[in-house]
Amino acid sequence: MGSVVMADHRPTIAVLSGKGGTGKTFVAVNLAAAARSAYYIDCDVEEPNGHLFLRPKNVVSQPVEVLIPPLVDQNLCTACRSCVEFCKFNALALILDRLLVFEEICHSCGGCVLACLSGGIKRTQKKKSASFNGGAKRITLRCLPAF
Repeated sequence: MGSVVMADHRPTIAVLSGKGGTGKTFVAVNLAAAARSAYYIDCDVEEPNGHLFLRPKNVVSQPVEVLIPPLVDQNLCTACRSCVEFCKFNALALILDRLLVFEEICHSCGGCVLACLSGGIKRTQKKKSASFNGGAKRITLRCLPAF
């Protein structure tokens, strides 16, 4: 956790990183609830779910497009391993010179697309999702889509 003072002179606390299930959402929601007024912005990559605890009212939803796991053209892949070495989530594996993408653990960051030297990994599809804004007591809530 870190704390900085923003331009409007209110402290800002960020709760981030760490293994899933360690209580980041629990800590962040309770910090927001304990404050006199707070902005709670949920940017969880896998499942932004702070709203389940805060139960916002007057929710406004807006459609957004989010990236989905990459497409691999095996004919262009040279099995150089650049993408595999880049992926910190271990969502890629090179087995018998064939690149596999494990969509369940891919965070859709696009790093593998940038690391690919041969152009064999493409980011062409998007899925529809929604972000929403709402309020809960003294908390302004914004949830971004899961990737």
